[in-house]
Amino acid sequence: MADGLLDTPTARGLLDAASARGLDLAAALQRGSDDDLRPTEVAQPALLLVECVLAERARQAGGVEVVGVAGHSVGEYAALVAAGALPAAEAMGLVVERGRAMAAMREGGMAALLGADVETAEAICRDVEASGAGTVVVANLNAPGQVVLSGATEALRAAVDLARERGVRRALPLNVSGAFHSPLMAPAAERFGALLDAADFGGASIPVACNVDGAAVRDAAGLRDRLRRQLTAPVRWTDCVATLVGLGVDTLVEVGPGSVLTALAKRIAPEVRAIAVSSLDEAGALAERVGVSHG
Repeated sequence: MADGLLDTPTARGLLDAASARGLDLAAALQRGSDDDLRPTEVAQPALLLVECVLAERARQAGGVEVVGVAGHSVGEYAALVAAGALPAAEAMGLVVERGRAMAAMREGGMAALLGADVETAEAICRDVEASGAGTVVVANLNAPGQVVLSGATEALRAAVDLARERGVRRALPLNVSGAFHSPLMAPAAERFGALLDAADFGGASIPVACNVDGAAVRDAAGLRDRLRRQLTAPVRWTDCVATLVGLGVDTLVEVGPGSVLTALAKRIAPEVRAIAVSSLDEAGALAERVGVSHG
């Protein structure tokens, strides 16, 4: 996913920042295998690097006015870099430690419910917890009809079974190493919070639609607080996209590997164009692809 990106000045600075934290990210990206990149403590910094490099290339190319940014889970750190609220190297240091803190929390997992609305998912979680099976919560509100649950292993298994009994179109466990964006991440969030407190945050030059509440935030204290809560709170991606649309965007641009968020955006806000940028050439030609003065 980093093909052609690693020799850019932005990438070299981010690789150095990862190395300073004891992570040889360059080796993992150069090998590029699933085994190398899937571990949470590697995947998160790798995503940050790709997103920051592509966003910086698009900024250098110019021609597009960015009126707001958002990032899904760890992508919120790349959004903060793009908004000028967090230096890229500082973001990399935080994300390396975030990945390690989350990877250390081995209990539980996550499951996707496809064809379920939020009310149905929340009712399933309540009923499972009431049965004594353990903690399970709604962790991602990704798009209409796509909700992700997170929680203890037995509770998650019970939730998947109950979802199928109640006619949810598809309920399937996800290949992740822990119960991200749930109360089970509280120990990781507490350890990571000290690093956030010491980080070099500034105000954002453009609004950041934040995961925990979808609010458009620019002040440093507000951004720091929301990142602190992010590990244990749901990712309200539907609200984030709605906030960006409310800021007046006419094109939503996914910057990073793949096009998962582009597909979600088309479901959340079908009236707004959504495109994906996953290479330096695409980032450099963004203005041409957008074809308008605002994006």
